[in-house]
Amino acid sequence: MSDATDIRDSLSTDGAALEDLYGAAFPDENLIPLLRDLLGEKEGVFSFVAMRDGALAGHIVFSMCRVGGRDEKIALLGPLTVSPRFQRQGIGGTLIHEGLRRVTGEGATQVLVLGDPAYYGRFGFEPECRVSPPYDLPQEWRTAWQSVSLSSAKSELSGTLFVPKPWHKPELWAP
Repeated sequence: MSDATDIRDSLSTDGAALEDLYGAAFPDENLIPLLRDLLGEKEGVFSFVAMRDGALAGHIVFSMCRVGGRDEKIALLGPLTVSPRFQRQGIGGTLIHEGLRRVTGEGATQVLVLGDPAYYGRFGFEPECRVSPPYDLPQEWRTAWQSVSLSSAKSELSGTLFVPKPWHKPELWAP
């Protein structure tokens, strides 16, 4: 078994395999409708897969967003998944690093995520209080709303995050 992980853009032919991957990694959470909607977006959504030993090992999506009427591009990270077979082998981190590199190339200055602070903190994400998610978060999720700056300049962005249509579902933001 090799430790080499190849990252590539997802393909339209990856759909069924990605649905299987999300079903296996999140058996108690149905992310497949969100996944389908994001993959159906024509612009502003970047989807990458990780391949290891010829198998689909992981997947990540970044959606380009804006805050209020500002021109700065920011990205929303999610969802991210790694096959149970390949977890704890650095694949999630590899996907995050490659995704951050690519959205920086697209002009994003900041990335936001709603996720486990212990996990995302390893990649420089910190609690976010200036940019609000599009829907109110339950109090117990508040520390899960995080961001990382992609430039050396301190971000002055503040306001509400405007997200692509697939994210316009309140149930994605609260239990």
